[in-house]
Amino acid sequence: MSQGATTWRFPRPFWTGNVAELCERAAYYGTFIALRTYLIRVVGLDDVQAGWVAGMFGGWIYLVPFFTGALADRIGFRYALMGAFALLSVGYGMLGMFSTLAPVGVGLVLIVLGGAIVKPVITGTVSKSSDETNRARAFSIFYMVVNIGSFTGKTIVAPIRIDLGVENVPWFSAAAALLALVIVALIYYPDDNDEQAQTRTIGETLSGMWMALSNLRFLALILITAGFWAIQGQLYASMPDYVLRMAGETYKPEWYANINPLVVVLFVVLITQLVRKWKPQNSILVAMCLIPLSAVSMASSAWIHHPVHILGLDLHPITLMMIIGISIQGLAECFLSPKWLEFASLQAPKGKEGTFLGFAHMNTFFAWIFGFAFSGYLLTKYCPEPGSLDAATRAAHEAALLGQGPMPEAYAHAHYLWYAYCGVGFISLMALLVFIAVTRKLDAGKPVTR
Repeated sequence: MSQGATTWRFPRPFWTGNVAELCERAAYYGTFIALRTYLIRVVGLDDVQAGWVAGMFGGWIYLVPFFTGALADRIGFRYALMGAFALLSVGYGMLGMFSTLAPVGVGLVLIVLGGAIVKPVITGTVSKSSDETNRARAFSIFYMVVNIGSFTGKTIVAPIRIDLGVENVPWFSAAAALLALVIVALIYYPDDNDEQAQTRTIGETLSGMWMALSNLRFLALILITAGFWAIQGQLYASMPDYVLRMAGETYKPEWYANINPLVVVLFVVLITQLVRKWKPQNSILVAMCLIPLSAVSMASSAWIHHPVHILGLDLHPITLMMIIGISIQGLAECFLSPKWLEFASLQAPKGKEGTFLGFAHMNTFFAWIFGFAFSGYLLTKYCPEPGSLDAATRAAHEAALLGQGPMPEAYAHAHYLWYAYCGVGFISLMALLVFIAVTRKLDAGKPVTR
């Protein structure tokens, strides 16, 4: 690509890589939104077990790419991506083919490994296909493609789950991964002789991780903001099963979850412009104030006892309050995302900003494991899987979903699980305020070095 280009033209590997990324994101989110339900209904796990398995799966997806990036550079992007999509196709296929924990667990591991290779290869392709004049444009396209893939996958799997059963959802993901494999095999030919971005060996990665996480200030910031992402992660943990158990099988939590990326796409540029001159902590504080309100909104459907008539539609209270709560989450993300890396970099020692930023997204690793595991315990207590109840309670629950009676006592406090996540958000907010106060005091009087 010629240096100094200012158009939206990019080489073929850029567009091929982005199409492959769209397929991978559609596959991932299509299965991830239904994973807990799949693990319970198909594999036979209980809420707690499903929470731990899904949480470990979601968490490791964010950690393993630190190590697979170096592998991709050594074998070449083309072969790395072909291997990744082969792993993904087999992994999702195993979820569709088997119903016992051992092969399903192997399938999940293959998906983690495949996804962990795709992530650094595609971002590396985007970087190599652009220069200083249009790199921002290149990554804006990439970010848009990621959201389109997420939106598409969750949209498609809703009717699959309803009409064919949740056990068939992974077949959609396997097909999407296989399509990406064919595309890569046929037309993805990156120039691996181009100058490579600086990569780390596994040893260097472990050393950098230890340097970052042994810094108590940085570790505290990661754990505090993990509270935010633990609540946002309930779009995939608590929300799907909560909606199905409290509203019915014909409702589409997959579509509710799409509200989040839709809000982000619509408002992130506007909000980024609004906060561009704010101190990072002020923008993040707004996000941390909003996120508990999203959980309260989701809980408040319990206060509405009849469908709500809006724009000619009769909305179930859960539908209405999920739309409101998830919209608040999207707005909160718009305030957090533009300033998070800037705020994290300010906690790094002089000259170590790049190393620290490389591990800044480990908050999602911790958030997914905690959020999904906590969700399992909360659902067990307040909104249990109907199959785990006695026959009389199951019959009362089915009648309630048909509007033929009240919810049984086992579901009387189902909305309490959202109060629990409101508590997580409030604790995180208080911890952030303490963090800001303490670090401000520690830094008082220090010479400004950056």
